[in-house]
Amino acid sequence: MPYLGGEEAQRELRRALSNPHVQADPARYRGAVLRVIRLMAQGADVSGLFPEMVKAGAVPDVVQKKLVSFYVRAQAPRQPQLALLAVNSLRKDCAHPSPAVRGLALRTMCSLRMPGIQEYLQQPLVSGLRDKASYVRRAAVLGCAKMVKLQGDCEVDGALVNELYSLLRDQDPIVVVNCLRALEEILKKEGGVVINKPIAHHLLNRMPDLDQWGQSEVLTFLLRYKPRSEDELFDILNLLDAYLKSSSPSVVMAATKLFLVLAREYPDVQADVLVRVKGPLLSACTSESRELCFTALCHVRQILRSLPGHFSSHYKKFFCSYSEPHYIKCQKMEVLCELVNDENVQQVLEELKGYCTDVSVELAQGAIFAIANIARTYTEQCVGILTELLGLQQEHITSAVVRAFRDLAWLCPQCTDAVCQALPGCEDTIQDSEVRGQCLGQGGQGLFSFPLP
Repeated sequence: MPYLGGEEAQRELRRALSNPHVQADPARYRGAVLRVIRLMAQGADVSGLFPEMVKAGAVPDVVQKKLVSFYVRAQAPRQPQLALLAVNSLRKDCAHPSPAVRGLALRTMCSLRMPGIQEYLQQPLVSGLRDKASYVRRAAVLGCAKMVKLQGDCEVDGALVNELYSLLRDQDPIVVVNCLRALEEILKKEGGVVINKPIAHHLLNRMPDLDQWGQSEVLTFLLRYKPRSEDELFDILNLLDAYLKSSSPSVVMAATKLFLVLAREYPDVQADVLVRVKGPLLSACTSESRELCFTALCHVRQILRSLPGHFSSHYKKFFCSYSEPHYIKCQKMEVLCELVNDENVQQVLEELKGYCTDVSVELAQGAIFAIANIARTYTEQCVGILTELLGLQQEHITSAVVRAFRDLAWLCPQCTDAVCQALPGCEDTIQDSEVRGQCLGQGGQGLFSFPLP
């Protein structure tokens, strides 16, 4: 039996792909192509089969065309001369009666990384932008961005840009969003896509036709538009109102940001929006999606800067779960520090105290620093908890507490006596020479190695 990726195996495959009897049997022909793809996926060098694979793409079978497309995209950089054979075949497929084949041909051509490919792309892409099938137009729009990127520093074709701007009024909503992304990429050096009044209102009216991803994309682009009058502003805000209640957190966040930017001169409107998005934000903060949860927590912290204590009554929503990753737990601890008030300080400190003995050293020290942050307002309770932690005689805990005390002594002179009383004896637990020196101070009398305020 020939070695899986050896020369004998490739010769066997070449014979199979060139065999007229195999080519006459669609199932056997596709099976031979699939074996080549499997070899390529396993790391074997199958570039020598390029001519046979290109020929295998000139069949009516769409599945086989997709397999050959995958092969050609991967192997074209290694065989730039032979890749021209594939380009000629793909250009023929761009005029195929099937929209699926035309779209696949465009996507494949735009994915070839070989010198001089741009001159073969222009005409098929322009035809694709005007194709009757929306699937082909979607592929052509994204292909334009790829072609311009391949051109490097060459001047952008103004006619192509105008063609893409006209497609912002396409009937297919995905084509519209793809146009926005393509124009943003093509016009990057000029500052990106321009959103004027006709485009802005057209996009707002097309919002119901878009999926959730498209809606969040369009809302992000609308941040660039500034309404010309107060009436226009409130007309836009009325259109956006429904998206504050969307089932998609990304749409809610994008709509909220746009609302806040547009209504920056109307504080009452901004405050009303922040109150309305509280529910969706809290739901996102407890989402099973870690990415969504982290993003929502960042939004919460941003809102708390303008509305301190806005989520105080829901502070328990920000307690950490054992299964959450470290970066989410750190965000939640930061939020808890900003939500502390006279009513919940005891519960929040007890929660943070539990994190101080976590198996993760980084998390444990982060919780200690969070308690020290709260100590600026609630000094007595926090210093008591930090002093208790010293009794655990864990090196990483003691080191973090000493650092916290150092900063606390500078910021809160009233707690200096309590800090100095707690420090003697800590140096026996600490291995870090810098922290150990802060404990010993001068003469080992429990003084800090820097002047106290």
